[in-house]
Amino acid sequence: MKRIDRIYEFILENPSTKSIREQLENNEGFTATTISETLDILRNNVSMELNELHRQGKIIKIVGRPVLYFPKRTVEEEIGRVLSDNELEFESCEALLKILKPSIVERSPFDDLIGVNDSLKTPVEQAKAAVLYPPNGLHTMILGQTGVGKTLFANLMYRFSQHAKRLPADAPFIIFNCADYYNNPQLLMSHIFGHVKGAFTGAENDKGGLVEKAEGGILFLDEIHRLPPEGQEMIFYLMDSGTYNKLGETDRTRKSNVLIIGATTENPESSLLKTFMRRIPIIITLPSLEERTAFERVELLKYLLSSEAHRVNKPIRIEDEAAKALIGNTTYGNIGQLKSNIQLVCAQGFLNSFDKDDEILIDFKTLPINIKDGFFHFSNRRKELQAIAEYLEPYTTIFPELNNTLITSDEYEPNFNLYKIIEDKASILMDQGVEDDDIKKFIKMDIDIHLNSFYNKFKNTIHNRENILKIVNEEILNFAEGIEQRIEHQLGKKLNERFLLAFSLHLTSFIKRIESNKPLKYTNIENVVNDQPEAYELSREIKDDIEATFHIRVPNMEVMYLTLLISSLLKEQENARVAVLVATHGNNTASSMVSVAKKLLGEGLVEGIDMPLDQSPKIVLDKLTERAKEMDMGRGLLLLVDMGSLTSFAPVISERTGIPVRSIDMVSTATVIEAVRKSNILDMELDSIYDSLKDFRGYGGYNSDDDTLDSNQKPHAIVTICATGEGTAEKLQLFIENILDTITTDAIKVIPIGLHEMDTRLEQLQEENDILMAVGIQDPKIQIPFIPLERLFGIDGEEQLVSLVKQRNIIVKKGETGRIAKEIIEESLNEFLTYLNPKKTIEILSSFATVLEKKLGYKLDNTFKINLLIHVGCALERMVLNDGLVYREPKTMLETDIFSALEQTNKEVIYKMNLKLTNDELCYLYDILNEIQPEVLS
Repeated sequence: MKRIDRIYEFILENPSTKSIREQLENNEGFTATTISETLDILRNNVSMELNELHRQGKIIKIVGRPVLYFPKRTVEEEIGRVLSDNELEFESCEALLKILKPSIVERSPFDDLIGVNDSLKTPVEQAKAAVLYPPNGLHTMILGQTGVGKTLFANLMYRFSQHAKRLPADAPFIIFNCADYYNNPQLLMSHIFGHVKGAFTGAENDKGGLVEKAEGGILFLDEIHRLPPEGQEMIFYLMDSGTYNKLGETDRTRKSNVLIIGATTENPESSLLKTFMRRIPIIITLPSLEERTAFERVELLKYLLSSEAHRVNKPIRIEDEAAKALIGNTTYGNIGQLKSNIQLVCAQGFLNSFDKDDEILIDFKTLPINIKDGFFHFSNRRKELQAIAEYLEPYTTIFPELNNTLITSDEYEPNFNLYKIIEDKASILMDQGVEDDDIKKFIKMDIDIHLNSFYNKFKNTIHNRENILKIVNEEILNFAEGIEQRIEHQLGKKLNERFLLAFSLHLTSFIKRIESNKPLKYTNIENVVNDQPEAYELSREIKDDIEATFHIRVPNMEVMYLTLLISSLLKEQENARVAVLVATHGNNTASSMVSVAKKLLGEGLVEGIDMPLDQSPKIVLDKLTERAKEMDMGRGLLLLVDMGSLTSFAPVISERTGIPVRSIDMVSTATVIEAVRKSNILDMELDSIYDSLKDFRGYGGYNSDDDTLDSNQKPHAIVTICATGEGTAEKLQLFIENILDTITTDAIKVIPIGLHEMDTRLEQLQEENDILMAVGIQDPKIQIPFIPLERLFGIDGEEQLVSLVKQRNIIVKKGETGRIAKEIIEESLNEFLTYLNPKKTIEILSSFATVLEKKLGYKLDNTFKINLLIHVGCALERMVLNDGLVYREPKTMLETDIFSALEQTNKEVIYKMNLKLTNDELCYLYDILNEIQPEVLS
């Protein structure tokens, strides 16, 4: 260890038993002399290294005799904020004492937060800095997945601001979830800002809003991404100027002193206006439960168990395997889901012991099946499981002691008392002479109904991860997720959404080639990585990780391809989408067109401005210029207009703003729909969209005869783009060829290429072929449609590919669809089935799905169908082995239409194989329908 590192480590690891304040009051601290004597280093050398540490900003220096030193981070923890570069040297101890405020030196509300000195250290420091920043604090955005504790964190910021005397004790803390009125933007805006009489239909009186209620305090806006653009504009005007207006008022004359804290589960870059985010100086990201340390996860489990023990006034004894299952079963709701699961198992444990005075026992064998699955979540993460196991005894007993409640209520606290429900129901049933076992069955159903209905609302869709797991195994995906976090941390940049899928597929393909002893063919691409030294160094580390994790040798040339993959998928390369702005004469012509496009295609980057016939062109030009600035996401703006002066605005707007703007006149609703589709769905470039629409005259066809003639003279082709052009690209080629075989007899080549050769190969391929589209991990940014890899494997990916083929006047026959789904199911069954032939089984499963859909009267979602049919395939093998699942819950579904449809499908399809799915297996299939598609039962 270097001398300077020894000295710094000594300062950090040998804190005084006295507080900073006491040391300063007694002119005490670290000195060169004491360090020299302790570490046996010459005093002159110690002084030199201390000065260097001070220059690096790691220690604070107090000039005097002797010179005193303190670790910077220790002082920052004491004062509750980050020190500036001008606060690293003080003339005396008294000067430093002045910035130590008594109210802050005392224990703060954050101190009881689990992880405050570890995974939450940075978020807490940011929060304190936001609250303490003069004069009134800094507006803050809290980012994090569902259930990580964003509401709790905002509450602690409020309590800390009172603790630090920044807010008075009676200052308001107003919480509002913007999703509550998401479908009614007018009501949402009225709720936040208030309205005046007559502002809209039904506004019979003046009404104050939440901004008014939060005056002098904090307004916490959860799910802030649900705010419409005009709502975001009003909020950033409030943050900018401290003024606002109620709905129905034209002048912004109302003043407000409110600190805004927003929270969102979404990516703010894509879900919030850039102009809005620029007004928020502090962005706090809370880690997911999986990102917390093993110690913290176990402590969170114990804390939540202690809350339940206190509520029932009984000790809770939990087995270590059950604890691991609970910690692992948090795939969608983090701490919130952990809390809900703990409430469920504690309620069931309480039911089992309600007639006894002893403890509640939670062991693995009595856990619900879905929570047991949490234990297997660690199957490919042994190190993580071992780390958690270090903090668990075989059995841990939690006693009903009053713990320190961080927040009096939260969204994960049910609005009912489960234990009261159990006691009341049990008492009634016992009075009626019902047997104990039957009482437990009845009440268990009640618990399930109450808790499932409560915490289902927090269950985020996890289709993206599930879709990837249909193609790659979980070990590779887990590895890819770790690499993703590491890249983003080390490079300080975000990777786009395609990284996980692209990297996982590339790694899967690479490992298979290694295992099959297939020679690896590399092109010399060293020149590609010369401009990416950081990504290259990181790729070298990833190469070592791959070798250590998968026990294979990775050639050095693979580092080049990893560099290429990383640099191509950085978020900065994506630059959002082309904005579409519609401007027409008339009172609601443009807004009506935009409304139709949004209804058909969903929310895209499209807006409309209506131009009254008597309005000055200058006013309209100013409006369009301002709206162009707000909408621009880095890819330019397409201006769709009708006639007159509007047709000449594009170059003026471009000159004023520096934004590339192209304009098309004689706009129609069809033109708007097509523009939004090409921007939002096909992710085309501005010039490509313009070229494809300038001759567009509705869906009757295009007028560009020359283009059609030229295209028809060339062979049709689809290009697949992956890291190397081999492996994954070849697998994509096979998938797409299978789809094409089923839909058309026209010859369409599928050509795989690698990222490193994309630019040069595409130019040549376009000269030789009529390129219908590109499919893969990176948009080639040329005038052809592009389907990202994750969309192809999504719900409507195959349909979109077919749609693009149809657009080129290629005859598409009616025939079998769902080839990708079949490939995925067959690959999965190859892993799971031992006795049944997956190729033959897939045909039976297709028939099963077709008949079931007919009996149910609706089409099953593609992703859901894959899950269901894999389960049916495994059930068929269990029937062959006479080892069917036993359904232990009450069979209340036997008389339902859904169960009847399953029975009929069983008879019409499965009986033909001389097999029969048992009623128990059908009950599980019913549960899958009920759990994944609850609307089936409505």
